[in-house]
Amino acid sequence: MASQNLPPSGPIRPAVRRLQLTDFRSYPSLDLTVDAPMIVLTGENGAGKTNLLEALSFFTAGRGLRRPELSECAASQGSGGWAISADIETELGLVRLGTGIDPPNGSGLLRRYRIDREPIASIKSFADHIRVVWLTPAMDRLFSGPAGDRRRFLDRLVLAIDSEHGTRVTGLERALRNRNRLLEDFNHRPDAKWLDAVEREIAELAVAVAAARHETVSRLAALIGAMPAEASAFPLPSLRLDGEIESLAGTRPALEVEDHYRMILRDQRSRDASAGRTLIGPHASDLEVLYAAKALDAAQASTGEQKALLITIALAHAQLVADMSGIAPLILLDEIAAHLDPGRRIALFSALSKLRAQVWMTGADPLAFADVPREAQIFSVAPGQVAPFPRYPRN
Repeated sequence: MASQNLPPSGPIRPAVRRLQLTDFRSYPSLDLTVDAPMIVLTGENGAGKTNLLEALSFFTAGRGLRRPELSECAASQGSGGWAISADIETELGLVRLGTGIDPPNGSGLLRRYRIDREPIASIKSFADHIRVVWLTPAMDRLFSGPAGDRRRFLDRLVLAIDSEHGTRVTGLERALRNRNRLLEDFNHRPDAKWLDAVEREIAELAVAVAAARHETVSRLAALIGAMPAEASAFPLPSLRLDGEIESLAGTRPALEVEDHYRMILRDQRSRDASAGRTLIGPHASDLEVLYAAKALDAAQASTGEQKALLITIALAHAQLVADMSGIAPLILLDEIAAHLDPGRRIALFSALSKLRAQVWMTGADPLAFADVPREAQIFSVAPGQVAPFPRYPRN
C-alpha cells in the first residue's frame, strides 16, 4: 500500500450534500439535503436511523455495515429492487455516485454502479472519490467474540486504504476451499500437481493479505502510540497481529515468505486432511488488543472501556485513511453515545471535529448530542421520514 501524492492543502475532504433513496429498507423514497461537517440522526429505535448509515456504507466495497444479502435491503412494499444516490462535494468538484439492484427477474440479483449517471463495471472506482469507515453497536462485542470477527474487522480497516484487499481476501478463501476439497481425497492419493498449483496460489494471496494487514496494524499502532495518554479522554490500545505468516511478512521478502508457506502447506497435507481444513495461514490469525495502561486484554475490560478502546482505534484509522489514500473518510458512527459518559462524549465530538472529515452519527436520545459543534445539523428520524430537529439552547 503506497501513499498518494497529496495536494498542498492535504487530503481531499469529501462531503455528502444530497442523499437519495428509492425502495431502500424503510424508505420508499427519500431526498435529503445536508450542508454540514457533522450530521446527527436522532429518533426512536426502529425509526430508520441505521438504515441511512447503511445506505452510505454501500459506497465502499463489500456488503455494507450490516453485511446483508442484497435482497434484504429492498423495501417490503417495493418492487424488490432498490437504489441509492449521493452527491459528493470535494475540492476537485461535485460527483454523483449511485448503486442499487434492479427488481428480480429470475436471473439473479446484480448490483449496479454509476458515477455521474454513467455505468461503471466495479465499485472500486468509487474509491477515487470517497472512503467510508464505521463503528456499529455489533462491534462492541468485538474483543470478546470469535477471532473471525476480529479478522473481518481488520480486513475492513485495510480495505478502507487498499481497495484491492477485498479481492485478495476473497481469492484466498476460494483457493483454500479448493485445497480442502482436494485434501478430502488425500488417502486416495490426489494429484500432487493440482495440490502444488493450488498451494502456490494460496501462498501468493496469503502473503499479500498478510502483508497488507501487517502494514495497517503497524501504522495504526504507531499513530496510537504517538497519542499522549494524559491528553486523551479515551484509553490507548496496544495492537498486535497473532499469525505466523503476518509476522514473517513484516520482516522478510515476500518471495521468501511465499516459499516458506508453500513448504508448510505441503508438510501439513496429512494433518489438514484429517482436520478437514487448512490449519495454518492468514485465515486463522487474530488481532490482539490490550488496554495498554492496565496491561489488560481488551476482552477483560468493562463495556465502557471496550467502547472507548474501539473509538480510539476508529479515530486513528480515520487519520490513517486520510494520510495513506489522500481522502479523508466519511465516518459513520451508529449509536455512538451509548456507554459514554458526558465528558467522553464532549471529547469525542472535539476529536471528530479535528479530523476535518464529514461525520454521521445516530442516537435515540437527542440530549446526548447537546454538545455537538454549532455547525452540526441534527435531524429527527421517523419511519420513512427525516426532518430538521431544533437545537437545544446551551447554558
